[in-house]
Amino acid sequence: MANRTRDALWGQAAEIYARICAHPFITGLTDGTLDHDRFRYYIVQDAHYLRAYARALAGCAAKAPLEGELTMFAEHAGVAIAAENELHAGLLTDLGLDAGAAAAVPVGPATQAYASYLLAITGSGSYAEAVAAVLPCYWIYARVGEHLQRHGSPEPLFQRWIDTYAGQEFQAVVDAVLAVTDRVGADASPTERELMRRHFHTTARYEWMFFDAAYRMEDWPV
Repeated sequence: MANRTRDALWGQAAEIYARICAHPFITGLTDGTLDHDRFRYYIVQDAHYLRAYARALAGCAAKAPLEGELTMFAEHAGVAIAAENELHAGLLTDLGLDAGAAAAVPVGPATQAYASYLLAITGSGSYAEAVAAVLPCYWIYARVGEHLQRHGSPEPLFQRWIDTYAGQEFQAVVDAVLAVTDRVGADASPTERELMRRHFHTTARYEWMFFDAAYRMEDWPV
């Protein structure tokens, strides 16, 4: 299919994706050398992030004009919460931190910025804008997951996290959201398509920043 919205958007994301795959956080996962403190930081911040992401997906559901898309985004919001409760709880235990202690860790700067942007756009923007804003977390995460699956990790803890990408179930979820992206992009005005591009590019950058913050164990400067 020519002139799909997804193709125009990925043209902006391809370099960001490549830089994520080359980032020392990701290479440290695949060669097993990533410090466990950095991985713990990532898992804790991801738990904070997913709570906000679930609310952003609920915002997409609230704006969806079609019942099928409303149902889809509402289901995805529930899955985000389930992932935070199930996967993170097990990993945090192995990393020496219980759920209560993890919840008490402050939200980091990159996490706060990413979550706030998502909630602002899904709250005040159009449906097309909201879909574009939440898309990188689906799409780039899936592509990074493919990269991690190809390389694997000699560290069992990291491999357990990588294994969550296994199978076609997650890719089917991403494909469904990409189909929505193409549909709303085809119907959008030039102004709205530009806003979609802007939001997608911003949140794609936040995907890189999220990994980078974990590698640096970013904290508030003051």
